[in-house]
Amino acid sequence: MRLSARLLPWFGGLTLVALGGGLLWGFFLTPDADLFGSTVKIIYIHVPSAFLAVNIYFMMFVTSLIWLIRRHHVSALAAKSAAPIGAAMTLIALITGALWGQPMWGTWWVWDPRLTSFLIMFVFYLGYIALWAAIDEPDKAADLTSILALVGTVFAVLSRYAVNFWSQGLHQGASLSMDRAQNVANVYWFPLVLTIVGFFALFIWLLLIGTRSEIRARRLRALEMQGVR
Repeated sequence: MRLSARLLPWFGGLTLVALGGGLLWGFFLTPDADLFGSTVKIIYIHVPSAFLAVNIYFMMFVTSLIWLIRRHHVSALAAKSAAPIGAAMTLIALITGALWGQPMWGTWWVWDPRLTSFLIMFVFYLGYIALWAAIDEPDKAADLTSILALVGTVFAVLSRYAVNFWSQGLHQGASLSMDRAQNVANVYWFPLVLTIVGFFALFIWLLLIGTRSEIRARRLRALEMQGVR
C-alpha cells in the first residue's frame, strides 16, 4: 500500500503529460492523410485503446493464474480492478474502429476476424464483471472468475493475432510493427507512441486506485466479520 501510494502521483503526472501531449500533437499538429483525410487521427484513440484492451486481458490471465496456484489475494483483486478498465478500452476500440472503418469499408461493422474476436472478448469482460458481482463469497468468486479469465484468453490472442491468422480480413495490419513497410509514417508514429505510453500510464494509475480500494474493502469486511463473532 505504501509503494502504491508513492507511485500514484508519478503515474498520474505521466498520464497527464504523455496522454495530453500525444493527443494534442496527434490531433492538431499532424497533417491529414492522403487516403483517409482527417479520419486517420482516430488512430490516436483506437490503437492505444485496442492495445490496452488485449494486454489488460493478458494481465488478468497472469494474475488469475497466480491466484489459482498461489492463492495470493492481491492478484485476484488486481484482476477484478483491471476488468472494468479493460471493458471500457474494448468498447472504445470497437466504437472508434466503427468510426474509422465506415469511410474505408462503407459500413459500420463487418464480421472481420479481429473485429469479431474483439466483440467476443468484450462479452468475456462483461461476464467476468457480472460473475464477481453475482457471488458473495470472495474466494469462490475469485476462483470462478479466474477460470473464466483463462478461457477468455483465447479470444485475447485472436484479437491480437487475427490479422496474421486470416489474410481475408478487411482489418489492416498492425499500425506498429517490426516491419517498417507496415508501420504508419513517422509523422503519425511518434505521437502515436506517446499516446500509447499515456494510455498505459492511465491504466496503471486507475489499476492502483482500484486495487487499493478493493484491499481496503476486503480488510473492512474482515473487521466487520470479526466484530460479528
